[in-house]
Amino acid sequence: MIYNILSKHELVYSEGFYTLKNLNTTIGFVRFNINGEIEYIFVNPIFRKQGVAKQLLKLVKKKTGKKLVFQEPVSPLGSKLLNSLDKELNSIQ
Repeated sequence: MIYNILSKHELVYSEGFYTLKNLNTTIGFVRFNINGEIEYIFVNPIFRKQGVAKQLLKLVKKKTGKKLVFQEPVSPLGSKLLNSLDKELNSIQ
């Protein structure tokens, strides 16, 4: 399902950012550094629970080749994401 999301929408990369968007809105984005530290991740509420965050994190992992780490402070929604991806986060290919 997530691959359909990526194929149907525009994925834009600029230094340290991936942004997924359509004609009307930003679907989600992730800001990161070359050490694999996730500085910020956002998914539009309309598109949550569809694997968007996971796919954005896969892109970061592929780009950096590093173990992914979330920078502090982690928001309540970020903690929920971390808990849901806990077993998968650093096994992302």
